[in-house]
Amino acid sequence: MKTPIHIAVTGAAGQISYALIFRIIEGDLAGQDQPVVLHLLDIPAAMKDLEGIRMEMEDFASPLLAGVVSTDDPKVAFENADIAFLVGARPRGPGMERQDLLSVNAEIFSVQGLALNEMAHPGVKVLVVGNPANTNALIAAKNAPNLSTRSFSAMTRLDHNRAVSMLATRCGCSVADIRQMIIWGNHSSTQYPDLHHALVRGKPALEGVEEDWFHGPFISAVQKRGAEVIAMRGKSSAASAANAALEHMRSWIMGTPEDDWVSMAVYSDGSYGIAEGLMYSFPVRIRDGDYEIVQGLPIDAFSLERMRLTEKELLMEKEMVKHLF
Repeated sequence: MKTPIHIAVTGAAGQISYALIFRIIEGDLAGQDQPVVLHLLDIPAAMKDLEGIRMEMEDFASPLLAGVVSTDDPKVAFENADIAFLVGARPRGPGMERQDLLSVNAEIFSVQGLALNEMAHPGVKVLVVGNPANTNALIAAKNAPNLSTRSFSAMTRLDHNRAVSMLATRCGCSVADIRQMIIWGNHSSTQYPDLHHALVRGKPALEGVEEDWFHGPFISAVQKRGAEVIAMRGKSSAASAANAALEHMRSWIMGTPEDDWVSMAVYSDGSYGIAEGLMYSFPVRIRDGDYEIVQGLPIDAFSLERMRLTEKELLMEKEMVKHLF
């Protein structure tokens, strides 16, 4: 067996993490021959729940599980971490404005950034799932000066998967027939799911769907899907979010197919004229554990307007939390 890798999961007693943890120890992330040590972080009030989850993990009897650490201390959780899923975040409560949510979570992710900076493996891969994910990832990265900003990303893979599924349904094909979907920008209602470069069975997607559907119902449905799930089940997406987090990290580790890319919110280098220093979702290709933003895609006026709109929102969020950088 290989040397175990250390994987930290925050908000570990929550719904998303519960769905994620057992996929990890089944080998769905790093492979069937890769043992793991899981570091589970949550607040003090959740320690009893974490103990129950630890017991379930023992009962799971996975040969890949080389150890479990349950803690409410970020430094303990991130010690020697090779991979970190930052899932835990304060949800928006009654009467809370977006600025209030940003402020509360900014404190959480600045502390976690500092702990990652001090305790994690220098090559750690950090995925922020907890919302507002893009700006939380930026806060964590800014508080980890010893780590590369390329070590941090935020999840737009769930939006990517939603867009792929909706396009496949519209075209009457399998999701396996879809390539080159893009989610630009923020994981919010301003995100831009772009079909201009998507392929369906090797042919341009826009040859098979109406422009009015793309510009109207499709974009709106992807943007609002999370809220619709909450309205239906009274809870936010859990299994689909956990699956997207696992797929995001697996792509980051294993790479992307030669004929495809994935959507990841990464530290902007100015590509496509997007302001540097934002965590912005781009199409990326990944090889040998490192990503590169896909370059040279033609951008029409319709797309540019929507890319700028979501950039504007991220700039506003950054301004709200810059005192924590």
